[in-house]
Parts: sequence; structure tokens; C-alpha cells
Amino acid sequence: MFKEMKVSGLVMDPQTNTPILILKDLEEETSLPIWIGLLEATSIATELEKIRFPRPMTHDLIKNCFDHLNITVERIEVSDLRNNTYFALIYLRDNDGVSPIDARPSDAIAIALRTNAPIFVNEEVLAKSQKADDTLEPIFEEDNKEKWAELLENLDPKDFSKYKM
Repeated sequence: MFKEMKVSGLVMDPQTNTPILILKDLEEETSLPIWIGLLEATSIATELEKIRFPRPMTHDLIKNCFDHLNITVERIEVSDLRNNTYFALIYLRDNDGVSPIDARPSDAIAIALRTNAPIFVNEEVLAKSQKADDTLEPIFEEDNKEKWAELLENLDPKDFSKYKM
């Protein structure tokens, strides 16, 4: 089963200075943090803020190619989580039907934002992301509010930025 989600925002991990993409379900009950690259975060942030450049950036170019070829992005799915790596599929529709294309979630979401395609996350991915593994503590669990409070109290506003929709 898949759950529809939306981009809730982008935050910077103050410890690693890595961008984190935050997805939330439509009822805003479930969150999924995905650590992403700086270039992809910039692409997502510029789309969230509706910043336009005189020349197309990579995800804009991909959208332009899809438009030119009469291809629509039907949906994207964050489909798997293996070894702390998320996997996604972009479902493209053309005259012959729908084809899934393997993608990184950050690229898939950057394209989904530009094409107004819905974002879905496999419920198994949501369950896996909430479990502790050998290297990460499950700080995103609801009942771990003390660790959240400690993390947030130690943040410097300069290290923490958020782009809200």
C-alpha cells in the first residue's frame, strides 16, 4: 500500500550540514525525513519558492523535455529503503502507456513539484524508517520527544533554515 504525501519543508541537519527533505502525509500525521544532496535541495527549494532562472536548471530541463515529448508524470513513489538508502520510481505516461523509471527520491520529488504530480510513499518504507538500525537512533519516533527537544534547543538559527509550502 502507498500513502500520498506532500513536501512539508527542507531543513538543514545541524550536525552534518546536510539538507533533509521532510514529507508529510495529507493528514499531517506521519513524517518521513530523507537526507538529500545540496544540489537537489536547492532545486526543490527554488521550486517551493517559485524562483525562476533565465536558463533552465536540470529538473526544469527534464520537465521541458517531457512537455516537448508529450509525456506526463503520473506520480512518483518512494518505493523502498535498503541500507539507509531510499529508492523511488517516476511513472511516466506517453501514448503507449505508463512506464516506471528508477530515480533518487530527491530528483523524483524535484520533478514531481514541477509537474504537479502526486507523491506516494510505500507504507513499508514508512515502517522501516521508524525502526532503529545498527547506525541510527530512531529520533523521529513520536515517543522520543526528549531527544527532539534536546536537538532543537541546541540549534543555532543560522544553522537551521526551512522553506515551507
